[in-house]
Amino acid sequence: MTYTQWFIFFLAVQVLHFLGTWKLYVKAGRKAWEAALPIYNGIVLMQIINRPKWWIILLFIPIVNLLMFPVIWIETIRTFGFYKKLDSLLAIVTLGLYIFYINYATDAKYNAERSVKPQSELGEWVSSIAFAIIAATLVHTYFMQPFTIPTSSLEKSLLVGDYLFVSKFHYGARVPSTVIAAPMVHDSLPFTGTASYLKRPQLPYTRLPGLQKVKNNDIVCFNWPADTLATMWGDTSGKFTYKPVDKKTNYVKRSVGIAGDSLEMRNGYFYINGKKNILPYRAKLQFYYTFECKEPIDQSTYPKFLLDKERTGVYKILSEYWTNDKVQEAIKLNGNLTKIGSDSLYTEVAGGVNPQFAQRLKMINIDNKININLTKEEVERLEKYPLTVSVKKINHAPDNAIFPHIESNQWSQDNFGPIYIPKAGATVKLDTESLPFYRQIIKNYEYNDLVVNGDDIFINGEKADSYTFKQDYFYMIGDNRHNSLDARYFGYTPFDHVLGKPVMIWFSWDANAPSLTAKLKSIRWDRMFTTVGGDGEPISYRYFVLAIIALYIGWSFYKGKKVKK
Repeated sequence: MTYTQWFIFFLAVQVLHFLGTWKLYVKAGRKAWEAALPIYNGIVLMQIINRPKWWIILLFIPIVNLLMFPVIWIETIRTFGFYKKLDSLLAIVTLGLYIFYINYATDAKYNAERSVKPQSELGEWVSSIAFAIIAATLVHTYFMQPFTIPTSSLEKSLLVGDYLFVSKFHYGARVPSTVIAAPMVHDSLPFTGTASYLKRPQLPYTRLPGLQKVKNNDIVCFNWPADTLATMWGDTSGKFTYKPVDKKTNYVKRSVGIAGDSLEMRNGYFYINGKKNILPYRAKLQFYYTFECKEPIDQSTYPKFLLDKERTGVYKILSEYWTNDKVQEAIKLNGNLTKIGSDSLYTEVAGGVNPQFAQRLKMINIDNKININLTKEEVERLEKYPLTVSVKKINHAPDNAIFPHIESNQWSQDNFGPIYIPKAGATVKLDTESLPFYRQIIKNYEYNDLVVNGDDIFINGEKADSYTFKQDYFYMIGDNRHNSLDARYFGYTPFDHVLGKPVMIWFSWDANAPSLTAKLKSIRWDRMFTTVGGDGEPISYRYFVLAIIALYIGWSFYKGKKVKK
């Protein structure tokens, strides 16, 4: 819906409100016309039902207003004497239209002295829960949202099992475009897996002013642009499955390239505007290397400093067993097994399994070569390992899956570019050669009608030889360069897909641990309440935060006893 359509809808709601409540306004000692004036009628209604005037603000905040409207309906009917649970239920299931019945078909009496306190302990409990949900939804949607790290694309910078607080206000909180959705859940309802939202109606994209702009190498949370794009994998059939932007999959990557940059990758390293990109100190850049050992690789010869403390074995599982369903199920139940180097003649690494389990799955020791994901510091240490023959970085062959999926480019995940990252207001030349870079932007991110007829390009019915971008774009990349599904595959991320900036890790454990007991043992206390950004080693504020929580609990306990006394 456009802003004009929403304005018309808003006026229609005001007319509906007037028709359904004007008699109630009169019974409350007000004028009938006061029920007709937008916004003012809400302020008057708050006075009638004896509620704070600022509640009217909550009625205009998307998602929050879905929770507030039922509260207002119930407060209204109770102010005019309808206290029964059935009345409240009818007010909700009829979406407030039950008030029409009270307005026209009953001799409702206005109770100006009505107490706004709940009439029972259950009512007080329900009221407290309702407003706790409203407050949490407000914070969750517009200020700070919790996220978890499910994949290893930023491994060692952010770990799988890190739980983050993501600031919405650093880059400006994005007003939800999906206006009818369950609060505090993303695209599906818990347990059922069904959609948590309605695709229509949709608000136009709107973002509140931010404190800063996205900078090079910022870690950013965003909605995955390729969530509904078949063309991500080189399918040029033009298929596009609609999914609202704010309900696309949540991702977290590093914004290596920002709007206006010229970006190139050489041997796995990025160059921005011709200069090699320097990552922050806390970033842990990783690549796969082939480690060649002087002896067959087993538990005794594998470099111990590269094993997680939970891991007890290094094996290779035969390919004919890897795809077996029973084997996969056994792996899930008995250990943390990671397949490595699927495009290689070498290796799989098994961790967290004992030799008997490995033997049952027909795992064998690795001969003398294995692919290992390593940082620069780990490579240097491995090169000094007594049994090391060589440590060689893996370079990938050209791959048509690399954006923009042009086979003749011969680009790979280690070498490609240069590529221009679009900036709002910038204009680029448009022809059949440059179009693959900007097709998704023109058609799916900026919602134009795009038609290509031979060498001619038509945008919204007019022949075009250039295009001016409407918003900024970013190039989101994982630090785990050989194990990250990122911009190299799905291309640019529009600014309207940006969610926020991770600011703190509030909890962390090994999410892949095989049991709850193992997970509890794996809690990373040193990462709790550490900031995500900044220079130098991460600093934990957990003791400070725990002290504040303890003081709050103590104060609440003292206050409660004092009131009771």
